[in-house]
Amino acid sequence: MAALANILSLPPIALPVTPELTVHFTQLPIFIAGIVAGPVGGLMAGAIGGLYMSLAKIPFIIGGLAILGLANGIFSRRFRPIFAGLLAWLVQAPYVAFTDYIWFVMSPLQRTPEAAWAIVMPMLVLLTVEAVISSALAEVIVRYLRKTRIVQQISGR
Repeated sequence: MAALANILSLPPIALPVTPELTVHFTQLPIFIAGIVAGPVGGLMAGAIGGLYMSLAKIPFIIGGLAILGLANGIFSRRFRPIFAGLLAWLVQAPYVAFTDYIWFVMSPLQRTPEAAWAIVMPMLVLLTVEAVISSALAEVIVRYLRKTRIVQQISGR
């Protein structure tokens, strides 16, 4: 799942909207890993699945995706996959807002605080849309995996 998360962040699969914004569905395999393998599996899939984006874009992405996978693994024990994914995004979002803002202000990019927020806010909106779509897809995929008993063979859950 971590390898798939990296692949989904690569062009041409990930589509650039602006130089700072890219549409991708890296969250989907991280959500599935959290549901199937639990919090530790989600954390590992998120951390490893963020390697390409952390090297290519913002180094803090590894931490954010690790938080996303961990939170999804925790929430998926109690909630359906779609709700677990959305709640996990709500846990990750403050980290993303803070670290991305700091990155755009303090990095070699040296954006003004206003310019940094002008980049971060649309990014958060786009990530929210991606999280909604990825959560809905995870719901369908996990239902199929459970129906075919593939999940039980992998995780014993």
